[in-house]
Amino acid sequence: MTGALTPLDRPFLPRGVRLHHDRVRGVEVLLGPETALMLDPVGHAVLAEVDGTRDIASISAALADRYAAPVEVIQADVIEFLGNMAAQRLVEVA
Repeated sequence: MTGALTPLDRPFLPRGVRLHHDRVRGVEVLLGPETALMLDPVGHAVLAEVDGTRDIASISAALADRYAAPVEVIQADVIEFLGNMAAQRLVEVA
């Protein structure tokens, strides 16, 4: 996919990419081919919601509800974060 993500895009982790808990360091990590990206709590919260079936609007609504934050702010952050992950080929969208 090229261009900016939209609320209707459905993100998913491509083949070979997965979330993992690094027990040694005590952090969540996104593992990909020749890549290990340590995630902060926000990044992990977003990626934990990515299941390939829900769109960005649904993911943002769930996060906004969980953290009692405005959905507009959460959605903008989710789109930016997932856009960055897509640019690194760690997330794809349908």
